[in-house]
Amino acid sequence: MQVAYYANYFVWFEVGRCELLRSLGSSYLELEATGIGLPVIEAHCEYRRPVRYDDDLAIVTRGGLASPVRLRFDYEVRRPIDQVITAVGSTLHAAVDDGGRPIRLPAALQEMLA
Repeated sequence: MQVAYYANYFVWFEVGRCELLRSLGSSYLELEATGIGLPVIEAHCEYRRPVRYDDDLAIVTRGGLASPVRLRFDYEVRRPIDQVITAVGSTLHAAVDDGGRPIRLPAALQEMLA
């Protein structure tokens, strides 16, 4: 069909999420080093227009607090050449410790995403 595989959008969302955290002065690696994990507990994608195999894409990512122990990220997948939004989506993440138990997000991260 010459269109991008639907599950690739969730990979692109992860790239956008990682880059957003990095731009805010943090990273997944740093969070994990402090014993905090952010597993995805909910994911949604609405496909609006097809993406072809060779399309250049931009992933616009916004993050925010859903609660002191949850983060929500919202995404837009755009083709820069014509600014068409090809998909929108979101992911919800729980902050957990090494044992998988919910924990509060560090104050610094809460401030970054407030």
